[in-house]
Amino acid sequence: MVAGRDIWWHDITAGQSDVCEPEWVEAEHPLFLLYTSGSTGKPKGVQHSTGGYLLHAIITMKWTFDLKPDDLFWCTADIGWVTGHTYIAYGPLACGGTEMVFEGIPTYPDAGRFWKMIQDHKVNIFYTAPTAIRSLVKAADTNPSVAPTQYDLSSLRLLGTVGEPINPAAWQWYYDSVGGGRCPIVDTFWQTETGGHMITPLPGVTPLVPGSCTLPFPGIQAAVVDETGTELDWGKGGLLVVKRPWPSMIRTIWGDPERFKKSYYPDDFAGKLYLAGDGSIRDINTGYFTITGRIDDVLNVSGHRMGTMEIESALVSHPMVAEAAVVGRPDDLTGEAICAFVVLKGPRPTGEAAKKMIKELQDHVGREIGPIAKPKDLRFGENLPKTRSGKIMRRLLRSLAKGETVAQDVSTLENPAILEQLRG
Repeated sequence: MVAGRDIWWHDITAGQSDVCEPEWVEAEHPLFLLYTSGSTGKPKGVQHSTGGYLLHAIITMKWTFDLKPDDLFWCTADIGWVTGHTYIAYGPLACGGTEMVFEGIPTYPDAGRFWKMIQDHKVNIFYTAPTAIRSLVKAADTNPSVAPTQYDLSSLRLLGTVGEPINPAAWQWYYDSVGGGRCPIVDTFWQTETGGHMITPLPGVTPLVPGSCTLPFPGIQAAVVDETGTELDWGKGGLLVVKRPWPSMIRTIWGDPERFKKSYYPDDFAGKLYLAGDGSIRDINTGYFTITGRIDDVLNVSGHRMGTMEIESALVSHPMVAEAAVVGRPDDLTGEAICAFVVLKGPRPTGEAAKKMIKELQDHVGREIGPIAKPKDLRFGENLPKTRSGKIMRRLLRSLAKGETVAQDVSTLENPAILEQLRG
């Protein structure tokens, strides 16, 4: 407890009424603004409406989670993230449900904390992120005493995942070790902008497939299209779009209606399709959707979206940094990891000097944006790969970050020798 900052919940609630008179507003009255990063790095204030958002939150709570009056629901998300808004602050309470609210991390005092809380409080529905699942898989392998199989999780009847696609191996572990092979998993795809679930299995209705979010929620008309907006055949990858409105859809970007139209209803689609910003493919036999990743320069780290320019700006704000470029690469734990390529104002450091500078820059980004934005992989170069017109060739950096052989066309690359230096 820090004096002047921290307060006890029971101190401020003691003697308060448990009745809160509603404030009557129009259905389209703004309910909240929630900021999310775009590909330019400039935060977007997503505006949601009161009526439509709450309606979608209630319906998805009831149908996706099959919420019953005697259930105890637990969503482990940060309440400042959209998942915490819809499925902690609004959805469960609007349904009159009972939920557990959690503070802290899943690995303290040990990695069995989630399982002990489920056991002690008899949680029925558990909703968490693939990043947490992957970290707990690793913890259970290292220390079997904190494996979920060491706890009584028989109260569980439904599991869920949110924030990013879950790989089939983690899905299977979650299903077998946490759910005991009997609890359906609702692998939910949605976004800050959509307000609630868009593509998800319905428990007891949709046959499950590890790694697939399966089919659109009732009423959601999702599709996979090419760059012109033409719907693609099943089995062909393309852009994920939504063809018709839904209750909790984003109403605007606060103070920037033109950016709203450009970002989500581009002219290439004649303004008639909502562009999710994710790639997707439908199974050729079942039509099930699988999300293949972002189509822009927004990184998804542990379910948190960050613009690359936002991180680059933080790096360049350090007095010793001349230039920086940030890309993502696959990561077993966080889904996507931040890889930064940095040019210093002084000589390129090596050895211990490089390690010290990496730590300094990681801490600097952590202070500027937050710990989640710290680059996991940071490399120094005398310069960055650029075209003759001076544009950074990010596709080459993505290959270098993944450890791939650069097979792309480098005919426009001004400085080919830099590639070996940045290989890491």
